[in-house]
Amino acid sequence: MGGAMLAGWLADGLAPSVILDRHRDDIPAPHSVVRQASDLPDDFTPALIILATKPQKAAEILPSIARFARHAPILSVMAGKTVGGLTAALAEAGTPGATVIRAMPNTPSAVGQGMTVCFAPPAATEADRALCTRLLSAVGDVAWVADEAQMDAVTAVSGSGPAYVFLLAELMEQAGIAQGLPADLARRIARRTVSGAGALMEQSGIDAAELRRRVTSPGGTTQQALEVLMAARAWPATMEQAIAAAARRAHELAS
Repeated sequence: MGGAMLAGWLADGLAPSVILDRHRDDIPAPHSVVRQASDLPDDFTPALIILATKPQKAAEILPSIARFARHAPILSVMAGKTVGGLTAALAEAGTPGATVIRAMPNTPSAVGQGMTVCFAPPAATEADRALCTRLLSAVGDVAWVADEAQMDAVTAVSGSGPAYVFLLAELMEQAGIAQGLPADLARRIARRTVSGAGALMEQSGIDAAELRRRVTSPGGTTQQALEVLMAARAWPATMEQAIAAAARRAHELAS
């Protein structure tokens, strides 16, 4: 996720002076790449620290950045890591009272089409929130929730959501091949149909259910297909179960 956001920021022309990433060798000049926080000078004063590592790496990473959190808020995009948990971990690392803002972006951020939902505790200032909104807006849309408990559902719908769409495109491609289409054409049709439908929904502002109704002619091919998908609420029920499972897992990661 961090790589997707970084790609979007660099493509948008944002210019961080230092990028901390031990695994990236392909970041273009003039950006400085620092592979570990201990290599940064003591007088380094960031405006914002973006924590975009795997959740299981948090305990290893936090002590190395704690000293910088005395002067700058932290924007965490780690799934399942709560504001309270990160604040407590930073306090144990020697920085009590650090300001942590939690965000859940998704991978379309890499092409400026992301959706990021954020939560800020009372300790965060309006300036902190504005800085996060400004930065995240460069890679897509930004929304805020007042209750951190909603972040589990956000993770399930938005954070994991691109995978559901990719699966849909994959299954459409496979079904097209099963109907006799050449593989390359089936792939092209499926990808363009999914991306085009998303663009239409976004640009028209029309409700998704209404757009579905408009393309579903009575007795036509679309209605025939939807009757199979919606039989006994099979597809809606499966989607509800899938998102509930993802939300449960997000909650477990936070526990």
